Amino acid sequence: MPFRHWGSIKLATRLHRTGAVYVLDEPTTGLHMADVEGLVALLDRLVDSGNTVVVVEHNLDVIARADWVIDLGPDGGRDGGEIVFEGTPRRLLDAEGSFTGEHLRRAVRHQGR
Repeated sequence: MPFRHWGSIKLATRLHRTGAVYVLDEPTTGLHMADVEGLVALLDRLVDSGNTVVVVEHNLDVIARADWVIDLGPDGGRDGGEIVFEGTPRRLLDAEGSFTGEHLRRAVRHQGR
C-alpha cells in the first residue's frame, strides 16, 4: 500500500538531518499488547541509533513512553487542530484542558492499584 502522506515526510526530513526520519500513523492499530511492547522497543532502538521517530498515536501506553508529546485538540474535526499541550508525558499528567492528559491520568491511577 503506498504511503499517502508525502507532505509529512518532506516536512519531517527537515526536522533531523543526521539520521533517518520515520513517520508512523497509528502503528498500534490492531496489535496485541505484546506486539505493542515489541513495537515500542523497536522505536526506542531507532531513536537510540540517532533517528527521528514521529508517531501519531492514541494508545496511552505508547504516549506514556514518548520522549515528547504534542496534543492537538481540544476535540476532533472542526474543534481540533490547536496545540492543547506540548511537553513530556510527565508534564502531560498535570495539563489542564487536555483530554489526552485526563485519560493518561486515569490510566496511571488504574495501573497504580
